Amino acid sequence: MIQDRIKKLTDILNKANYNYHVLDKPTITDQEYDKYLRELINLEEENPEFKDKNSPTTRIGGEVIDEFNKVTHEIPMLSLSNVFNEEEIRKFDERIKREVKDPKYVCELKIDGLSISLLYKDGKLVRGATRGDGVVGEDITTNAKTIKTIPLEIIEKRNIEIRGEIYMSKETFNELNEEKKKNKEELFANPRNAAAGSVRQLDSKIAAKRKLDCFLYHLPNAEEYGINTHYEALEYIKKLGLIVNPNIKKVDNIDGVLNYIEYWANNRNTLPYEIDGIVIKLDSLKDQKRMGYTAKYPKWATAYKFPATLVLTKLKDIIFTVGRTGQVTPNAILEPVILMGSTISKATLHNEDYVKALGLKIGDIVAIKKAGDVIPEVVSVESDRRDGTEKEFIMAQNCPICGSRLIRKEDESAYYCHNPHCDAKRIESLIHYTDRPAMNINGFGDSIIEDFYNMGYLKNFKDFYKLKEHKKELMELEGFGEKSINNLLEEIELSKQNSLEKLLFALGIRHVGSKTAKILSKKYKNLKNLMSVSYEELVDVKDIGEVIAKSLTDYFQEEKNINLINELEKQGLNFNYLGKQEIYNELISGKKFVLTGTLNTITREEAKSRIEDLGGETRESVSKAIDVVIVGTNPGSKYDKAVKLNIEIWNEDEFLKAL
Repeated sequence: MIQDRIKKLTDILNKANYNYHVLDKPTITDQEYDKYLRELINLEEENPEFKDKNSPTTRIGGEVIDEFNKVTHEIPMLSLSNVFNEEEIRKFDERIKREVKDPKYVCELKIDGLSISLLYKDGKLVRGATRGDGVVGEDITTNAKTIKTIPLEIIEKRNIEIRGEIYMSKETFNELNEEKKKNKEELFANPRNAAAGSVRQLDSKIAAKRKLDCFLYHLPNAEEYGINTHYEALEYIKKLGLIVNPNIKKVDNIDGVLNYIEYWANNRNTLPYEIDGIVIKLDSLKDQKRMGYTAKYPKWATAYKFPATLVLTKLKDIIFTVGRTGQVTPNAILEPVILMGSTISKATLHNEDYVKALGLKIGDIVAIKKAGDVIPEVVSVESDRRDGTEKEFIMAQNCPICGSRLIRKEDESAYYCHNPHCDAKRIESLIHYTDRPAMNINGFGDSIIEDFYNMGYLKNFKDFYKLKEHKKELMELEGFGEKSINNLLEEIELSKQNSLEKLLFALGIRHVGSKTAKILSKKYKNLKNLMSVSYEELVDVKDIGEVIAKSLTDYFQEEKNINLINELEKQGLNFNYLGKQEIYNELISGKKFVLTGTLNTITREEAKSRIEDLGGETRESVSKAIDVVIVGTNPGSKYDKAVKLNIEIWNEDEFLKAL
């Protein structure tokens, strides 16, 4: 029931708030918290009658611990809403533009620390307070005075409140944990927790030893000092003798914001402290006032969270799918979660052995990441968070589509459906044939192919080229008209001109991926040439080996496959390799490359093809053998590893110049 879900989410978030803000011992990740909070906000908006009076959506932060005196903030210390990708950032900009003409923004690094309010009277520091629940915080004046980057006196003898963030540098954090390790004490999880724990020490001597730092970033009542913009307020804070982060930047539009985010997404590891995102604020104080606030957030500011490369979520179920080779694969059905800017609700579990090695149970909290920055996969399980309701995993014994008994080969971890008439296998092979790395026939979504298959129009690859014979019938189908059918038929005709490597990959020969298809096409030039090559010769081809050689020779010996190829030749498909001869390029030829992140002016497949045409190689993982890592927007862990291994890094512009 919706009411039960709201109550459960409220309990989860309230407990998480207490553990995070009061005990400094988070029990769920920031990403999990954000996900649950978003779900609760949506449910409460749709069902306000079920909203709890203590809902975390109306609170900011956690409770105040009893050891410190309580402080009431005259102006509430609100937290910020979160955005996770370019689309949400642009929607934030659109909301601003409904109220403000030509808005200017200030971008700031989101320091991963603990919020603080500093109160000066006659220029002297008289109080330091935490955010607490946003209205009531904790008096930590004694400990605040131990932080050397917080001045005890400011330049002007003013009564003023200034807000900012207490943080711990990476170097100090590492030193602190080394000391804890020597003393066999529990280590701090991250610099943020270490900073928060240090601030809350009752003995100020301990806080002083922790070498904390502070950046200031907000003047709550700036207009009272004749200030008109947030950027002017930051300059005034610096004038008073306080430290403002040097990387703050004023930009003219949302594109400037996105450029700032892209830069720091690529360079955050160069900073001596941790950041977990970028804060975006409307610059004009007058416009800020016009935009106003929600109960929890200012409408004129938001925080972009850097994409998590590893996130936690719940494994709701495990289902089985059938691939084009008949392999039956277990797949995780997940509670939707944001990973690297996109919402993920499914992930691969590869095979039975992989699931058993992880020790997965249905109902577990699992960690997922994107393999190669693209494909989501489950990588570990949080077994200590089990509550006894989890269910054991049982591998399917029968094909989920045709019901045939599955067979596991002795030398493999996978189970296969060997029914040659299994609909799932045939449909998947047809979908694969139209994919971009294969024949690249645009317009054929998975559902269209499945519909055409069920209607009898598509049963084999050759049937794509006979669809023109059914044009009139297809035009009468719901959702199709003359224009859409003509577009499909035109795409099919264009595919006949593809170079050999695309056709070879499209045929779906086991173990022959797009890279192998290109190697073979370059060497043998024509499909008929390749069909006549012996196993012994194929084994000696570089990067082929016994498994691929056997798969190829087995495929080309089957009569049904020979008949299919002959039929495709009759339909006019090109069987020749059309690729360019390799051109020497001193920046690319003979070198090994890895691509990570999103390229804006060229697709990843096009980039790989260009590299290979120039005699370079592309690999999926970063190692000492790699010469160059090419970095696009939102790069993953490959970028971090390249920095660690001191591998040369190119951005997109540098790559294009090299081409």
